[in-house]
Amino acid sequence: MRFVFGILALITGIYSLIIFIRIIFSWFGSMVYGKPVEIINKITDPYLDWWREKLRLNVGGFDFSVIPAVVFLSFIQNIFQILSVSERITIGFLLAQILLSLWNIFSFIIVFFIIVIVIRAIGYLLNGSMYSPFWSFIDSISEPLLYRMNRIFFGKKIGNYITGIFLSLLFLIILLIGGKFIILILSGILYKLPI
Repeated sequence: MRFVFGILALITGIYSLIIFIRIIFSWFGSMVYGKPVEIINKITDPYLDWWREKLRLNVGGFDFSVIPAVVFLSFIQNIFQILSVSERITIGFLLAQILLSLWNIFSFIIVFFIIVIVIRAIGYLLNGSMYSPFWSFIDSISEPLLYRMNRIFFGKKIGNYITGIFLSLLFLIILLIGGKFIILILSGILYKLPI
């Protein structure tokens, strides 16, 4: 039975890799085409479409439904991997995996916003054309977060824009590092549960 779970873990890992390739291809739109791309789309789209339909996580032109789809596959792959080694899963293991999966989603969103805010800061510092479609798109993603962060840092006063950007960036980095540390401690405790 361990062999079967090992094979299932391998298949799940390969499918996750194919989905990752599909995600990369989607960034290039119609520039990437051909029979291999069509095959990848036919293999991955039913799974991804199910998540898109259930979660509807389209924000600012980005489809975030692929994040929980990939995290779920990772969760299942981890379970298969553990079953291939020990054939025993504890409740603590499942709880730790759920916690780590939720953190993966949350940390991806934090990293995404860090990247967007860094791009916004670079554009602001280089005095790029702020009225181009690219900057409008970046602003549509960054401004709601920056507004909320500025409210936290400055209250009702209007703060310096670049200071708000860097404080928001610092806050997100601290949140990412501190959150990872806390999640690792909590998941370690959950793994040790005897049941």
